[in-house]
Order: sequence, then C-alpha cells, then structure tokens
Amino acid sequence: MAEYDLVIRGGEIHDGRGGASFTGDVAITGDRIAAVGKVDGIGTQEIDARGLLVTPGFVDVHTHYDGQAIGEHRLAPSSGHGVTTVVMGNCGVGFAPCRADGRKHLLELMEGIEDIPGVVMTEGLTWEWESYPEFLDAVEARPHDINIASYLPHAALRVYVMGERAAAGEQATPEDLQAMAALTREAMLAGALGFSSSRSLFHRSSKGEKVPTLDASEAELMAIAGAMQSAGPSILQIASDYRDFTQVEPEFDLFTRVARASGHDLTLPMAQSHSRPEGWRQLLGLIEKANADGLKVSGQVLPRGIGVLFGLELSMHPFCLTPSYQAIRHLTVAERLRQMRDPTVRAKILSEPSTDPAAPLLGFLQKFDQMFEATDPLDYEPALESSIAARAARMGVTPQEIAYDLLLAREGKVALFLPFANYAYGNLDVSKELFSHDAMILGLGDGGAHYGSICDASYSTFMLTHWARDRARGARLTVPEVVKALCRDTAAAVGLHDRGVLAPGYKADINVIDHARLALHAPQVAFDLPAGGRRLTQKADGYVATIVNGRVAYRDGQPTDALPGRLVRGRQPAPVLV
Repeated sequence: MAEYDLVIRGGEIHDGRGGASFTGDVAITGDRIAAVGKVDGIGTQEIDARGLLVTPGFVDVHTHYDGQAIGEHRLAPSSGHGVTTVVMGNCGVGFAPCRADGRKHLLELMEGIEDIPGVVMTEGLTWEWESYPEFLDAVEARPHDINIASYLPHAALRVYVMGERAAAGEQATPEDLQAMAALTREAMLAGALGFSSSRSLFHRSSKGEKVPTLDASEAELMAIAGAMQSAGPSILQIASDYRDFTQVEPEFDLFTRVARASGHDLTLPMAQSHSRPEGWRQLLGLIEKANADGLKVSGQVLPRGIGVLFGLELSMHPFCLTPSYQAIRHLTVAERLRQMRDPTVRAKILSEPSTDPAAPLLGFLQKFDQMFEATDPLDYEPALESSIAARAARMGVTPQEIAYDLLLAREGKVALFLPFANYAYGNLDVSKELFSHDAMILGLGDGGAHYGSICDASYSTFMLTHWARDRARGARLTVPEVVKALCRDTAAAVGLHDRGVLAPGYKADINVIDHARLALHAPQVAFDLPAGGRRLTQKADGYVATIVNGRVAYRDGQPTDALPGRLVRGRQPAPVLV
C-alpha cells in the first residue's frame, strides 16, 4: 500500500532557502510536503526527476487577475511559468466592493490603467457580488489551476462609499471615513491579504480621468490602515510616481507614517525611469532608512526592462496616432496591411506627426533609440547598437521607415519591443542591482493585465534562463539565488509563510524543471478571451510538472484535468515542525 500520495524521485532539490542544492526525493501527502531527502516509502504517483530541478512553486505578488479569476479557470500566462500562487488586486484597482451603479467606473479604470478591453470584462464578469467578502466567495466558488490571494483595492472602496464624489477627487468626509473603515474591517476578516492603493499620475481611466485615489488624504489612509488591524498585522501596497518624482520624500514620508502608525508592512513598485535614470537611488535610500528605523518596507522590481510590444494586432505601434492610420484603424489587420503596402499610404503615414497622445504611455511611441526588433526568442537585453535608430543611421534611412517595414514584414504580429523602464543604459545592470538588494523582491509582472501591450508575467522563466544560465553581457546569478527570489522571498514579503520552501509541513506547491531545456518563446497574440478578446501570451518549454496543493496541474507545459488551486484567505503562518 502506498505511503504517500506523490513522490518526486532523485531530483536536484533547490529548497527555496538559498543554500546549495542536493539530490533527493520529495514526498507529498494531501496538500502538504511530508518528507524531503531520502524517501523509502512509495507514492500512489511517482515522478522521476533525475537530472531535473525540483523547486517550490513560484509566488507572484503583483498581478491583476481580478477579472480573469471570475471568467476563467486558468490564470495564464502565469500558470505556464511555474507560478503556483498569485496576488491580485494590486495598484488599488479591482471589482469589489461595487454597487451596480459603480460598475461602469471600475471597468473604465481597469480598461485604462491595465489595458483590459471593456467588452472582455463585460462578458467575463458575473457580478454576483456587491461586498468584498462576496467577491472572494465568487472567486473561491470557481475552480482554478493555481492559488489566488487578493488585496482590498482602494479605488473600488472609495467609489463604493463616495460614488461620483470619489471620481471627482473630492476629499472624504468623516462619515465617508467611518464607512470605509467598516468595509475594510469586513474585508480583512473575510480574508483580504492587505490593502492596495494608487497615487500615480500615470494611472488613468479609459476616459482619461485620474485614478480616484490620487489625492486621498492622510486621514483617509490612516482610517483604512487602522481598520485593517482587525485581522492583525497586514500589508499596504501603494503604487506611486511621486508626482512625476518631484515629491519623493513627502510622498514616501506619508506612506511610512501610515505604516508606522498602523503596524503594517509596506510594499512599493520600483523601477529605473529613463527620464531620471539615477532617481531610483533616492527612493532606495529612503527605503533603507525606513527599514533601519524598524519598519518593513519592500520594493517590487521586474528583473528585466519593463517593455511595451508593438504590432498591428496590438494596442499600439509607432504610427497608431497618425491621421492616415487613424482613418484605417477600424479595418481588419489584413485590410490594413493591404492599404499600408500602398506606396501612397506609406508615404503619407511616414510624413505625418502623431496627434497628441491621450495616455502617458503613448509618448513612447517613437523612442527609436531604445526600440528594437522583436526577435524569436525575444532578446530582453539587446545592445543599443541594434536599436531601430542605430540601424537606420547605418543604412542611411529614417527610423520610421525601418519600423514601418517591420510592422508589415511580420504580417501585423508582434514586431517591435520598447523597454521603457529599467533600460536607460542599454543593459540590465541596474535591474540586477535593484532586485539583488535585500529590501527588494521580484514583482511587477502584471499578469492578467496589459493584454495588448505588455507581456511580463513570464519573468520567472526569464530569471531561470537569462539570469541563471544564458546572460552574456554581464554577471549571472546562481540557481539557488533565483529560486529563493522567486519563492521564499516573495511569499514571505506578503505574509504567505506556509509556502515557498521545500520542507515538511509546507504547502505542496512544486515545480519539476528541465533547466537545460527551459526556453522562453516570443510573445504571441491569442484571441481567446471572452467575446473573442485579444491578449498577449508567452509560452515556455521545460516545465516537466507543476504541482499545486499536491496535485499535478501541468505536465510538460500542458494542463491536466486537475484544477487544484485555492483561494488564500489572509496571511498564512509557517508550519509548526515537530
């Protein structure tokens, strides 16, 4: 008779704690790890892991699967890259709490900030909830491939309490604060992992309106953070551009005052801005000082350039705002290609300036000195000498001509790559300096969002391929360092202490990986969302098995019949080992 439900045999075990690997077995009973090392008992199922890596499942702390978790069973692309737990509800946007008359505004916020088509959300969201606890119940009721935790989003909370006054940016009244506090307590007791907010000028609705939390007062943040104490210490996730980095210290001081008064941890997005390539050091210094003073503050860092992808099938490309392109943008891709190949149309589009952009990101459309051809596989650390501008200079043509021809040569598919953050110096040295810092954790993959422009949820595979194996333009990392960063560090930062480590008593969320064969394919467009909606997706080879709560959810990159993911309600303690 089998002693265990599953045994993984003879793998190269990286337990998530950063130490040297060792060869051994991992035994699983139910949804927990039962033994690690030499396992004599047999399993009902066994996986031969000889020559393969065995790691904890990856924990992605910055996603936006709030809508996808309602409309779909599978949280792709993250679940195809070894991720076994995601945290959604980041940046203050989400869908609960929400009254019927507030749905339109929340949809516009998500469409504008996270580039999720409104029709996709309209078709996919069931709206069988009003309160945040009811939303968690709705997520829990739908089977999923991987585990899900969620923040209470500030924008939804504010709109629920204040209605149009929230959208107009008015300050909350004492009565508003009392109502927000009551709803926050309710959310925390129901299982919110923490609270998220946005104070970013960059975050705007599809109508161009500022995020309603942009100017929320200190009193409002204090009232919410204080109410969070009902479920014990928690975490505050705040996205900010520090008023275009003109108010770094005042904004950071506000966040730390709230964290100190409430006793919560604080986590903030971090990136190198190309307009101020050394500006991140000021924020890092403030984080270091806050941690030295007894707070727990982490920065979330993407381990590569935060990159926009351009193509005729996607949300943007360098000519999408020219008048002549605007006149044909409603046509099918095939018809647009036919017209754009006409020499007259080509000449007109190339000669026309873009109209004034309606969203800040569109200002990057013609940054040809930092724009590159999207190769397959995609080179995420391309030399500046290969930029569109550099190629044009060597060929004696304009960058616009090269970009235009690449769009047509790819038949409208992904054609161009623009890393607009973390790549100011044409390499990933700053990114490495950031994510290697003790106060930084990996994040900002934005899975479930930016369906037509960004595909960074694959960063876990990138860490294991580029940083731990293939990098040729600078120092690499070891596999134990990468695994620890993807597993234990991220899990611990958000209070999920029951996962991210291969040891008895921990959650049986595990990857079996053929590291030599691990490969990250170029992003592609799929039209598989509700209402035929478009999304960028990215596949990987080399994940032999992904195990979630003790059950094999994926084999060789293909889904099994199992949907073992669970809703994670609140922070989770580490197992008590005896």
